[in-house]
Amino acid sequence: MKNKFSIVICVYNEEETIKNVATKCRKFNPLCEIVVVDDGSDDSTKEILLKLEPKLRFKYIRLPQNKGKSNAMVVGVENSSYETILFFDADVSGIKKGHFKQLLKPIFKGNADMVLGTPSDTLIDYKINPFKSLTGERALLKNDIIPILEDIREIRFGVETYINLYFQAHGKKIKYTLLKGLKHPTKYDKTTAVQATKEFLIEGKEIAVTLLQNHDLISKRISESYKGKSEKIKNSFKDLQEEINEKIQALLKNNG
Repeated sequence: MKNKFSIVICVYNEEETIKNVATKCRKFNPLCEIVVVDDGSDDSTKEILLKLEPKLRFKYIRLPQNKGKSNAMVVGVENSSYETILFFDADVSGIKKGHFKQLLKPIFKGNADMVLGTPSDTLIDYKINPFKSLTGERALLKNDIIPILEDIREIRFGVETYINLYFQAHGKKIKYTLLKGLKHPTKYDKTTAVQATKEFLIEGKEIAVTLLQNHDLISKRISESYKGKSEKIKNSFKDLQEEINEKIQALLKNNG
């Protein structure tokens, strides 16, 4: 691909996979910019990246302490040079050259404002996977995410949810694509069952809080889908929207 773009890889304690991910990103994209943000890893990730940096020619940014994926993503965007940004997870395997084309081509052609790529090797079938919008493989334009950098900096695991809501609420065109052969390990593959369950609960809570605190984006997103409809439908929706807002506000107050 001749178009210039930046690949942002956010990593935290991924000593088993980061070398392969960084190497494949460079191998398949020899002219792109790669920004690796190390979110305070305390395993061998730092040493591996320092050794790879001269050979693979990427920007290595080492954060002194772990502040969460959302902050690392913001730092990555702030240190990227090009208008098109591709976020890529640090713990995936089975990376193919075609995956990058799938994610970036719709952006370069102007056919999408954001492309979300779902690994094919998951526990849930792609067609019915309710979590495919939370994927870490996503391409978008820098100018579209800059306005919300400070909003997402401390959201942590709610970051994908917020970005999706923001794009949908502002009428952005989102495309989904299946990345065949790409594997993303589950938490149960990477740690103990007890720890994995604990992390799932934490992530679930942060995503729920993100939804509750950003009900205005949800309302705007629904409004976008009703453009061009009849006045009767619009009025019915307006009543429903007000009722939803009242219930969300009550939830926020009770969980204050």
